[in-house]
Parts: sequence; structure tokens; C-alpha cells
Amino acid sequence: MMVFSGILKSTNQNTSHPSATVTLDSTSQQPATTSDERSKSTSPKVSATAASLTTDPVRSPYIRTKENLLPLDAEIPDLRELNHSLEALAAIFPDVQVEVFREMLSSFEEESRLAVVTEALLKHKMKYVRGRYRVASKEKEKEKADGNEDETKLQDSKGIVPVEEKFRSEGYKKAVKTVAYHEFKGLPRSTINAVLAERNHSYTLARPTLVDLSSKSWRFSISSFFSRRKPLTAVEAGHHPLVVWQSSGQGSIMPTIKTTGSPELDKELFDSLITPLQERALLEREEKDHALALEINNHEAEEQEALHDCECCYTAYAFEELSACDIGGHFICFQCIRHAGNEAIFGQGWQRNIDLNGGTLRCLAAMAGECTGCIPQEQVRRAFLEDKGEEILRKLDERLIEDSLLKTGLPLIRCPFCNYAEIDELYLPEAQQSWRLKRLGPSSIYTILIVVLGVGMIPFLLPFCILFSFLFLCLSSKRTFGDYAIDQFQESVIRLRRKQHGLKFVCQNQRCGRSSCISCSKAWNDIHICHESSLLALRTQVELAMSLAIKRTCPRCNTSFVKSSGCNKLTCVCGYQMCYVCRKDIGSGEGYRHFCEHFRPNGGRRCTECSKCDLYRCEDDEVVVKKAKEKAEREWMDKEGGGIGGDEKVRKVLEQKWKRGRGVTWWEGEGWWQWNLPNSEQILDSLVEGVIE
Repeated sequence: MMVFSGILKSTNQNTSHPSATVTLDSTSQQPATTSDERSKSTSPKVSATAASLTTDPVRSPYIRTKENLLPLDAEIPDLRELNHSLEALAAIFPDVQVEVFREMLSSFEEESRLAVVTEALLKHKMKYVRGRYRVASKEKEKEKADGNEDETKLQDSKGIVPVEEKFRSEGYKKAVKTVAYHEFKGLPRSTINAVLAERNHSYTLARPTLVDLSSKSWRFSISSFFSRRKPLTAVEAGHHPLVVWQSSGQGSIMPTIKTTGSPELDKELFDSLITPLQERALLEREEKDHALALEINNHEAEEQEALHDCECCYTAYAFEELSACDIGGHFICFQCIRHAGNEAIFGQGWQRNIDLNGGTLRCLAAMAGECTGCIPQEQVRRAFLEDKGEEILRKLDERLIEDSLLKTGLPLIRCPFCNYAEIDELYLPEAQQSWRLKRLGPSSIYTILIVVLGVGMIPFLLPFCILFSFLFLCLSSKRTFGDYAIDQFQESVIRLRRKQHGLKFVCQNQRCGRSSCISCSKAWNDIHICHESSLLALRTQVELAMSLAIKRTCPRCNTSFVKSSGCNKLTCVCGYQMCYVCRKDIGSGEGYRHFCEHFRPNGGRRCTECSKCDLYRCEDDEVVVKKAKEKAEREWMDKEGGGIGGDEKVRKVLEQKWKRGRGVTWWEGEGWWQWNLPNSEQILDSLVEGVIE
């Protein structure tokens, strides 16, 4: 015991224990300073370690809130340069898919890469594009119309290239592969790599394809049969394998995700999986709290005999659920306000229930004399917002705005996708309000010819001019032929100025924001062609969907290709070998042994002895192409239904033409009798455009 006490005593004297420092500091100032200095001089590393342990908590492997997300890593210079080049090419060639630019930038040298790719596309565009033109995505337009701008389906609102189409860092690719390998253990890694290469290593876009392939594999069928496991789904965020439900410490559970090692992938998964679950839980909790508070308030008001009768339905309500008109002070409950608003918007009660001058509801009190009062707008909004009436309020505002615009009688430009409208007023600066004749030069021969022909036709047109002048004088003494000609000339100048400004109309509605063409009222797609043939658009969309369905991408060099004929053993130009059916890597000696080698007396049927892929048979490929074709036709019909006026006869004619195939008979082609002759406005615009500037 004495030896043990001596050891403890010597240890306490040679170390700076916190309790010893506090005791000395309470008795004298000098010993405390000496002890502190001795501790700093003897063990600075230990002090630094202790400070780090107290300031930096141990990072949890689970992410619960956005505060747990690590900041995104800065892009390396080469990756940043590639993405900048990608955005520049997308702006120069807006009709080409980003996949083409990505392949070309990866294959060319680093020096002057952007200039070389641009020159190659300008000279040999068909060679590199190979039909991969950009088609407007209906899903993205719908998401933009709904206002989902913060979703990481990844539309980058700051650039013209979506995030999922940009070059990804090696850390992100590695994390995506690790997550995919862990989730889809029943699929070969070569298949996973092939799917990731097709989707530019985007986990969110590649997972639906991997889920579909995994549900068809024999390993998953056997394991799900014995474990009674439900099939994987690509849409349910709550059942995602990376989502872990943990206790919140308050008698409930909350969703979290496991860290993947990549801050970019963590943010993508958190925004697409956890954020919707948290918003849904918050909304449900607020609804329950509001219902409980309303029940308690009504119960207390009933006990205190503080209920008031609605003068429309004569039902007793608490004071908080009543409103009053601004003249007679009649009490109207929120339920009657909602019923009256719905009847005005969706029924026949617009003129009866809506006061157009005040933009609100009229008084609904059932009394002998009609009350001229109105319900305040704040109370109307409060009544609808208590019952999820944001959409009804929006429709009410749109209806009021539409009524006000119609009363003004001003010319309007309307968005074809929503109720947004602007005054059709062309602003012309002073420099463009006046006009002058074009200067003569080498390129003015055509203009001079037009002027000469126009002047030469005056003797022939003079009798008609005199006749028209006589008719104008007879019909109206205030308007002569000269005034009419000047007005037509001014209108032609305005049309030319508007043509110089362009026909693109951008809707300023925050819920829409789509671009359209003023001339044909169709969605604006660069490069835009007005009144494009509907049948040609159908054929283009269907062929593109079918080609994308059978496209394969090499995971080694990211080259896309389509099998036109031959067996299902595909060999890329880089030497990578893969199966066309299951996308598995069949290199390194496997080769044709990957396919079925059993003899089958009746060809064209599946093998009954094994489940290997067929060497020549592509049933799955045909089914995928057929489904893609049917889906593209259905989407086109839904999209173009309003453009063709909803006429079923036109629909049937287009469907019959498409079913007949690509063969077009001579009477279906465009002949000289089908040419559109220019009208008087087009002829006048051509003459004015050739003369003035």
C-alpha cells in the first residue's frame, strides 16, 4: 500500500491534473501560473488532442438533416473546364443531345478541345450526331410548370445543361458504384457498370433500370421465394435500402440515410429520398395539430355558450370560424364561403356570388332584402387556406384577371399553356420608329429589280387604283385610298420590326415559365419550325424512342452503339465484350460460353435445360422496342391532342398513316397544287423589306 501510494503521489506531481490546477489557483496565483506553463511546455500535443476531441464531435454515419451534409467538394480544374465546354457546346448546338458533346470532349485532346469539337460538328455534324437530336421532354416541362425547381432530378437552374448530363468526378462515380454493388448483389458487376455508363453514372437515373433487371434475374426470384421478400420498387422512398428509420427520442421514428463517402451523392440522395418524407411528415403533423386545436376551441366555446349562428346555413360555429360582410355585418361561416367560391369557379354562380369591382365574394346572408355588402378578401383567403384551397384561390385570381383583361379590350399575347397574358404592344426605340431606303451596293441588284418591276407595273395597276379610290370615296368620305395605302405600309413596317425581334414568347408565370411561338402557339424548341408536320413529328419521336430503347453504352470508353444484325456478343472498338441481352461483361475468356450451348430440335423456343442468354434470339429487345414505340405514340397523342383540335377523325387518319409504315404514295406527297401561295400581306412585306432598312 505504501509503494502504491508513492507511485500515485509521484504521478500527480509530474502531471498537470485539472483538479490540482483548480486547487492551487484558489489558494495562490503564482503556483497556478507555474502549473499551467509546465503543462503547456511538457505536453503540447496532448493538449491539442484534447481540444480537438472537445470541439469536433464524432461524425455519425447517418444523415438526418441538411446540417449533417458535408459541403460539396470544389471541382478540379480539368473537370470544371470540361463542364464549361459542355455548356458552350449546348448553347451553340441546342438541337443536339448533350451525350454527343460528352463523347467528343472525352475523345479529343486537351489542347483547344472546345474549338476542335465545334469545328468538327460544323463540318461533319451528321457523322458525329447520328440521329441523336434533342427532343423536348414532357416530364421536364411538367415539372417546371409545377414549380419544382429545387428537385435534384437534377435540373440545374443556373445552366443550360442538367446536372445529370455533366461530367462527374471520380469520387462520385466510385460512390455510385459502391452503392449499386451493395444494393443489387444479384446482378453481375459488368451489368451494373454498363447501366451506369448508359446513364452517365447518375444513381437516380440508373436505379429504375437496375431495379427492372434485378427483378427479372433468377437469383432474386429464388431469394424472394424463400425469404418472402417483396420486389424492389424504384419510386417508394420509404422502402429504399439506403433509408434507415431511427428513433427521434420523442416516441417517433425519423428517416435517415447512410453516408456514401461522396458529399455530392449524399446531397442527391437526401434531396430525393429524405426531403419528401420529411415534408410529408411535417404536413401530416400540422394537419393533426390544426384539427386538434379546432376541436378544443369548439369544445371550449360550446361550454362557455360562445357559439354564433351563420346567417346563411344557420349552423352554430365558434367566432374564429366566422366572417362578416363589410356593410350589414352578417356572420358567414367559412364552410359557406368555400361552397360559394367553388360554385362561382366551377359552376354557374360567377355573376351571382362574385363582386367584380372588389374582386371578392358577395354577402351570402339569407334575408328578406338583398345585402349589397361583400366579404373581405382576407377572410375569403383564410377560409380557403384552412381547407387546402390554394389551387382554388389561384383559379379565382386567374378568373378575375381574365375578366379584367377582357374589359380593357387591349390586344393580348397569351401563353398557350396557362392563363398568362401580356399586352401585344411592340416597343420601338426612336432609331427604329423612322425608316430609310437601303443603300445601293453589289448586293442590291435584287432590290433594284423588285423596285423596277413594282414601278413598271404601275401603268397596268393604275385603272385598279382609280377604281379602288372611287369605291373608297363612295363608301367613306373620311378614308381615301392614299390613307389606306399609308396605313398598310405602316402595318407592314411594324410586322417587319416584330419579325426582327423574333417570335419567341417566354411566359412570366412562376408556375409555368415555358417558351412558346407567337405564330403557331406551339412549344418553342431550338431550332423552332412553325407548323411542322404532325406526322413527321410523330415519326421522329417514335424512332428516337425506339433507338434509345435498344442503345447500349460501353462502360470502358462510353461509346454508344446499336446492334443492327448478328449475334448477341458485342465487341466495342476498345476491345470490351458484353452481352447485348443482360449487358454482362463476357470478356477475359468467357466469350461464347456465356450463351446457351444446348441443342434444341425446335428452334425459336427457350432452352429447357438452362437459363443462359440466347446467342441470336432477342425477345426482350423486341418487347422493349414495342413498349417504347407504344409509349411514344401515346405521349404524342396526349401532347398533340389540343394542337389538332381534339378531332377524332384527324387522330384516326394520322394513326392509319403511321400504321401503314414509311411508304407514302404519290397522292399523299406534296404536289404543286398543295403549295401555299403568298397572300397580300406577305407580298407587301417582301417589297417593303427589300426597299427600307
